[in-house]
Amino acid sequence: MNRSLAGALSAFTAASIWGGMYVVSDAVLDVIPPANFVLIRYAVALPVLYAAFLFTSDRGFTRRAWGGLPLIGFIGFGLSLLAQFAGTKLSTGAAGALITSATPAFIVVFAWLLLREIASGRQWLGLVMATAGVLIVTLVGNEPATKQASNPLLGNFLLIVAAVTWALYSVLVKIQTRRVTALAATLAVTAIGIPIVAPVAAIELQTQPIGAITPDVLAGILYVGVGSTAIAFFLWNKSFELLDAASASLFFFAQPVVGTLLSAVFRHDRLEASFFVGGALILIGALLGIWLPRQPAAARTPVGLEE
Repeated sequence: MNRSLAGALSAFTAASIWGGMYVVSDAVLDVIPPANFVLIRYAVALPVLYAAFLFTSDRGFTRRAWGGLPLIGFIGFGLSLLAQFAGTKLSTGAAGALITSATPAFIVVFAWLLLREIASGRQWLGLVMATAGVLIVTLVGNEPATKQASNPLLGNFLLIVAAVTWALYSVLVKIQTRRVTALAATLAVTAIGIPIVAPVAAIELQTQPIGAITPDVLAGILYVGVGSTAIAFFLWNKSFELLDAASASLFFFAQPVVGTLLSAVFRHDRLEASFFVGGALILIGALLGIWLPRQPAAARTPVGLEE
């Protein structure tokens, strides 16, 4: 299999797994409250990532590399994923997959600020379009509370927070992987995420106990922990090794497509006209945002990594 095909399959598979994650987590969150689900996700993924690290890592951790990892772990594996699961619980799996698909457009802003990548007019247009799409889904398409979506407005806001913070996390990880492998960084921030989320999970249990763990719930936990965390992150990182970043990022759009379709089929989420209008703006805007022109290597040197 040639590099381009292998990279495309890796990226598409990772994004598709993440799309299914919103539907699976939407169902599991009926039984396990958000912070505890995030904690369980890390606990399941950590041994899988550690085993992979032992077999494949070619760079260990240095004191310099550890310097930025706690902040990265807090942003990505603390704030972002807590907001993602809490937002999905309060809203719907379809909204979760769609709103967070604006992440690539927000990456443009953080790449400009932290990587010195100057955004073009087309990329800023993409960011505006994606933001407008998010607002349409969040406000215009806001549905009244239902049993499945108890507070869609707050849930969609938290999903926006998840998209923005994951974009920041992604850029920070790109900087960090100049010092350690992507697998090593993922292992580290997963481990860091456990003590960050654990106190929130303990407080949460006082008012939101865990329900009955049925075989279906257990399967969902394994899907999110092993599939969406360990395997999908590895495949996504592998795709960036085999393809240029812009090409690999295009496959991110499999996430909202898969998530929306599965959510409508299995969770019976209603898809209103505003959902499709906002979704189209998000996808077009994010596509414009990640369609980056090639830049000289000097222009891509991250802040703080100059030789």
